Amino acid sequence: MSRNTGPVWRISRRLRFSILETGEELAKRPYIPGQHGSPTKRIKQSNYGLQKAEKQKIRHMYGLSEKQFYNTFLKASKRKGVTGTNLLVMLESRLDNIVYRMGFGKTRRAARQLVNHGHILVDGKKVDIPSYELKPGQVVEVKEKSRNLAMINEALEANISFKDFVNVDKDNKKGTYTRYPERNELNTEVNELLVIEYYNR
Repeated sequence: MSRNTGPVWRISRRLRFSILETGEELAKRPYIPGQHGSPTKRIKQSNYGLQKAEKQKIRHMYGLSEKQFYNTFLKASKRKGVTGTNLLVMLESRLDNIVYRMGFGKTRRAARQLVNHGHILVDGKKVDIPSYELKPGQVVEVKEKSRNLAMINEALEANISFKDFVNVDKDNKKGTYTRYPERNELNTEVNELLVIEYYNR
């Protein structure tokens, strides 16, 4: 299955989960889309359905294809520590996600576009691979020629606060990935244990 490029709000409503982590997609209509999406209708899910839905929440939130997500899970399972936490930390350490966390893009899709188009430098070198895994201490910045892009300035103006594991210099459009995030700093609405159960079934 390839990466979904359709309407994010529709996916959020289907999963009853805010992919953008803002809650705005579910503010007006917090029920599934389509003619069967009645606000009063309850949908009973099997254990498999719950596990798959949880996997889809995380996959869509970070914008990965099915193959990318599964490969990341395999790598996370081979690392020391808790597999579920390893998975989330690896997803958070992706370059496109860190660009988003630093406020250079309003959404992860916008941040991925900046990376793909060569607007982002890592430790002074251009990196145009969104899945590039950052390590603590690495510096991410917007290329000098791209610092006046309207989409970057608008995103920085809209961003009020940053995660504690990134240190951002808004004026110079530069930031440092200071440390790996802790589980309590990440989305508390997802249950990564269900994802482990899904792949180990």
